[in-house]
Amino acid sequence: MQDGRAPRIRNRAPAAIQITAEQLLREAQERQESTFRAPKQRVEDFEELHEYRGRKRKEFEERVRRTRGSIKEWTQYANWEASQNEFDRSRSIFERALDVDPRSVQLWLSYTEMELKSRNVQHARNLFDRAVTLLPRVDQLWYKYVYLEELLQNVPGARQVFERWMQWEPDDKAWQAYIKMEERYDESDRASVIYERWIAVRPDPRVWVKWAKFEEERGKLDKAREVFQTALQFFGDEEEQVEKAQAVFNAFAKMETRLKEYERARVIYKFALSRLPRSKSANLYAAYTKFEKQHGTRSIVESTVLGKRRIQYEDEVSQDGRNYDVWFDYVRLEEGALRTLREEGGTKEEEDAAMERVRDVYERAVAQVPPGQEKRHWRRYIFLWLEYALFEEIETKDYDRARQVYRTVLNLVPHKQFTFSKLWIMAAKFETRQLDLMAARKMLGTAIGMCPKESLFKGYIQLEMDLREFDRVRTLYEKYLEYDPTNSAAWIKYAELETALEDFTRAEAIFELGVSQASLSMPEILWKAYIDFEVDEQGDREKTRSLYERLVVLSGHHKVWISYAEFEGSNIPLPRAMREEEEDEDSEPRVVAGDPEIARQVFERGYKDLKVKGLKAERAALLESWKSFEQEHGSESDLAKVEGMMPIIGRKQHVDKETGQVVEDWELVFADDEREANPRSFKFLQMAHAWKHSQAKKSGGPGILSGFTPATASVPESTLNDDVRMEDRREQDDSHSDVASSDGE
Repeated sequence: MQDGRAPRIRNRAPAAIQITAEQLLREAQERQESTFRAPKQRVEDFEELHEYRGRKRKEFEERVRRTRGSIKEWTQYANWEASQNEFDRSRSIFERALDVDPRSVQLWLSYTEMELKSRNVQHARNLFDRAVTLLPRVDQLWYKYVYLEELLQNVPGARQVFERWMQWEPDDKAWQAYIKMEERYDESDRASVIYERWIAVRPDPRVWVKWAKFEEERGKLDKAREVFQTALQFFGDEEEQVEKAQAVFNAFAKMETRLKEYERARVIYKFALSRLPRSKSANLYAAYTKFEKQHGTRSIVESTVLGKRRIQYEDEVSQDGRNYDVWFDYVRLEEGALRTLREEGGTKEEEDAAMERVRDVYERAVAQVPPGQEKRHWRRYIFLWLEYALFEEIETKDYDRARQVYRTVLNLVPHKQFTFSKLWIMAAKFETRQLDLMAARKMLGTAIGMCPKESLFKGYIQLEMDLREFDRVRTLYEKYLEYDPTNSAAWIKYAELETALEDFTRAEAIFELGVSQASLSMPEILWKAYIDFEVDEQGDREKTRSLYERLVVLSGHHKVWISYAEFEGSNIPLPRAMREEEEDEDSEPRVVAGDPEIARQVFERGYKDLKVKGLKAERAALLESWKSFEQEHGSESDLAKVEGMMPIIGRKQHVDKETGQVVEDWELVFADDEREANPRSFKFLQMAHAWKHSQAKKSGGPGILSGFTPATASVPESTLNDDVRMEDRREQDDSHSDVASSDGE
């Protein structure tokens, strides 16, 4: 506390007696000091009263002298005199204040309020008259003046005040107040005349609507229609004026709807909408849509909704012409309208008009060419052209126009920078459907020569495959592989074509040529396809074995060794020559059995190769596959041999070069590695596992948990215990290597 720091709270336990918020507030209220109050003075006689008044007047005069421009001081002074029933003095003070600031609205209101409190009504009238004469644009003074006259039941006087006020053409609230006063006294004709004067001063659409609604509410329907018709004649037929008078059209149609004159309302809506562009009549169209949903037929409702959505899309594309998603929605809307018209059996003229609307939208959409020469800007745009061409081909059956659409877009795209294979392929398929194969082939050939792409080759090849032109397919595959010889999938497809045509010599040559390439993308799939071809189609084990030998030299991957070994141990079909001689549909296909011994030799070669390379995880994976193989094909001794080679998980401590701290890592420890590196500790480890095995047998638990095989079948337990104790002492002295079994022991 002495050095300014907060006190340290030692005991944070809650208090035995808790204090509520209510108690805190009560105590705070009780401990508040009482505010100073001026003593009350009692006047005993007139002499003291005169003395008190004189003192207060002197104080007020001094204050208004110091702050002459403060209206608050003048008002307090005058109100004090009025409280002493000195009204002449109060009026004199207010007049002095008005000499200082005659345009202070608050001063005039305080002056009139003083007169009204003292029931000097005529004085208040005179003051209001002076005030509105001096400040005719202050509505508050007029409202107070009118309220005073109406409060005194002087309706003619109030009307006279309003008339004076209306000569200054005030805002709409003043006119509305005048009309409401006439309505309170059932002077509807006078109110109608006031509306007419109001329109002459301010002919806004909402004023026309209010006047017509007033006439409708008092039952003068013909007068209401006359008001609306006069309003429409006033605004005229020009687009700007009709847009301004939308509220009048809307209110007129709603009135006719309330009167159940639906045809008149529909005519009003259509008259307004026919003179307004779609982008400017959204609100009016929404009202028309709602009207047709309630009172129109199904076809009219659909047409109305369609028009509303057209307005919405037009507004969106006017804001951003390159928003291609909006153009897609707009086109689908028009195409849907065309289909609906055909389903309902429209006339030829209506169908042609709908078709022209669709074409117009397409033409406007494709005119919005992307600004840059980047492909990402063109992706959505190209689909507009494709949809346009499909529409001309499928919906209108105008094939010449569809062909022209394809040619236009092909000339538009900058193929030197980028291209779209889908565009070329769809144009070629269109020519194919028109039975013009030469044009289709010429188009795809031009595409491949100008801007070769993988998808273009695939599309062209698929087209010739569908036409069963296999010589052309071979030529295309050759061009394809000349363009991209690293494409493994292309080599595979080419070989599969020759296999399907039963030209196995060509297929084998293609595979051989493919695997001999210097660089390949995903060469493993090509090698796998080559091997599968030799196994399934040729049934040539020697050829397959030579392929595996070449592959393990190239890659040496553990999966290749595993696949090689499994191939040697599995059955394969007969060679093709023998298969054709013994061809019989009813008999089961004969196979050539595998050789497990050769498979074991392959596993051993693979294990040694991975061991030389120092790949421990891959060795473990290979041993797992070898173990599965021995479980299926081998004997117990073969299985035990593989299990004896299985690794265990070991812990190894080393010093990190960067931090200098001792770090513990987990690693796979193989029995043969340990035997070669540390023969003594390996023998001890075998004895330890043998002891653990004997303990597990006594307790009925699992057997040996690691891959280490005990050195002897029976070792005295006492000897094992002594050796274990000695080795434990060595491990305490030297903790550089600590090996654990696979279960974490």
